[in-house]
Amino acid sequence: MDGQEPVNTGIVDPARLPFAYQDALNAGDADAVLALFHQDASMRTFTGEVLTDREALRAETLQTIAAQARLTNKPRFTQIGGDTALSIVDWTLEATLPDGTLISPTGTTTAVARRSADGSWRFAVLNCQGTVGSPGWPA
Repeated sequence: MDGQEPVNTGIVDPARLPFAYQDALNAGDADAVLALFHQDASMRTFTGEVLTDREALRAETLQTIAAQARLTNKPRFTQIGGDTALSIVDWTLEATLPDGTLISPTGTTTAVARRSADGSWRFAVLNCQGTVGSPGWPA
């Protein structure tokens, strides 16, 4: 983690969840990223692949960290209904592909979060491509 402060994964406001993800990813802390997901969560990646397995989610996170990714999120909307929340967030990402190519894709994430028994919020569904896909991220 490059000696940075640990990322807080006990999120009590679901609108903060995408920013905790940003902070954990930018800190290179795969464990903190994974702590933001429910055990049965799914994630649609930047390339369109749907991950439902914890190890696949870890591998995707480690690959993104290895690409020296820097994620920047901009809030758009969060709506809470009981123990479920929907968040929509615009994002930009800067990363380096294995061949050294620098990329800067942008998009809009849609995410569904659930409140856990301890009161914290975690991703149940994270759709990085949102509704229009993520142009600029190679498959």
